[in-house]
Amino acid sequence: MHVHLLQHGPHHGPARLADWLSSMGHSHTVFHLDDGELAPRPGDSDALIVLDGDEALLDSPPPWQRGEQKLIERYLDGRKPLLGIGLGAHLIADALGATVAPGTFPEVGFHPLTLAEHTPFDLPEQFAAFMWHRTVFSLPDGALPLGATAAAPVQGFAWDGSRVMGLLGQLHATPQSVATLLENATPPAGRDDYRQPAEAIRADHDSFNRLAPLLDRVLSQWLQSATQG
Repeated sequence: MHVHLLQHGPHHGPARLADWLSSMGHSHTVFHLDDGELAPRPGDSDALIVLDGDEALLDSPPPWQRGEQKLIERYLDGRKPLLGIGLGAHLIADALGATVAPGTFPEVGFHPLTLAEHTPFDLPEQFAAFMWHRTVFSLPDGALPLGATAAAPVQGFAWDGSRVMGLLGQLHATPQSVATLLENATPPAGRDDYRQPAEAIRADHDSFNRLAPLLDRVLSQWLQSATQG
C-alpha cells in the first residue's frame, strides 16, 4: 500500500508515522504543501494522511490550501482511507460540515483522554495523548466520537466506519518531534489551565513510550478499512 502525507509546515512532520508505515511494509510520500509542492492526485495513492500544522492556517488559508481541500473532498466521496491529525482533523471536520472554532482552553502537553461510551476506536478506556491545539470541532453528522479530555469534549471522530478518522491529539509524537515544536513553534495562545510546562513535557518519557502501541492500534484499524471496503 502507498500512502500520501500532506505536511503544512517544517515543524509538523510525520514523526513516528513514517517509521510505522515502513515497518508495516507500506511505502509513503510526504508532500510539503507549505514549500510549494502541489497536492497529489487522489488516484496516485491508496490512502491519505493530513498532518497537523499551525492553526493560523484556518484563519488565513493560503492559496495552496484550496487544492488540499478539494483532495480531502475527493477522498470523502471515495472509498480510500483518510486520516487527519490536528489541523488535518480540523480540515476534514470542516469538509464534513462540523463547526470548527477556538476552544475555551488551549491544550499543550500530555493530557488524559477518556474514551466515549459508543466509540468505534480500538483503544483503552483512558490514556494520555500529546496535545498541541486551541481549536476544536463539533462531531460531524454521521460520525462516532473518539472521546473527551477536560478541555475538549470531542477529541476525535470516525466516519464511514473507520475509513475516515480525525484526531486532535498526536499519537505519532516522539521526543524529537515535540522538541522541534517546543524550540521552533509558537504554542496555542490562551489560559494556562491545560498547558503543561515544556520541562515537564520533555521529561515525560513514559508517556512518549506509551504512544507507540496506541498509534499502532489506530493505524491498523484505519488501514484495515481498505481491505474491507
